[in-house]
Amino acid sequence: MANAQEKLEKGYIQSKVIIEILGKPKEHIEQTLKGYVEHIKKNKDYELLNADFEEAKELEGENKGLWISFVEVEFLTKDIISLVGFCFDYMPSSIEIIAPAEFRIKEREFSNIMNDLQGKLHKLDMMAKQLTSENQLLQRNTYFLATNLVAVLMKSGARKLKDLSKASGMSEKDLNEFLEKLIKQGHIQKEGDSYTWVTNDKRKK
Repeated sequence: MANAQEKLEKGYIQSKVIIEILGKPKEHIEQTLKGYVEHIKKNKDYELLNADFEEAKELEGENKGLWISFVEVEFLTKDIISLVGFCFDYMPSSIEIIAPAEFRIKEREFSNIMNDLQGKLHKLDMMAKQLTSENQLLQRNTYFLATNLVAVLMKSGARKLKDLSKASGMSEKDLNEFLEKLIKQGHIQKEGDSYTWVTNDKRKK
């Protein structure tokens, strides 16, 4: 800790953060947390002082099957800009600045912090928009895939919900909602408890 004290006297910042992770299986989230800490160790912008891991715990109720764990990390950064960068890189759930007790920031340094912050926010915004676009494309492709699958299954004639569910691998609840959409769009028709694919000729009439 003597080396850390020398760096604090030179203006370094000592912080303590909590990094949480939720997912499954248990081994995966534990390994991911360890990977985060190893990455921090290798990053020249940070000096790791301590890492205290909490054992993963399984959630209850509706979230049963998901595991949550966290690690408390204590480290040094050479300036506030590096600390802000850490927060964006590792998204800690909480942060505590241990030392110094107060800061004196020059106008130029504050401008640099704000510019760096804006740059990172812009990058996150671009990533969010890209994910949204990819998600919409995935949903669209999934819809067409499911529609084509239903069309193939009904090619031989009328099929019941239970049979379609077994053949497609979709739950009866999800499949029923999907079939209702196809009925509204005119792709299929329901007679009793059976579904029939509507050909293009019949749809035109």
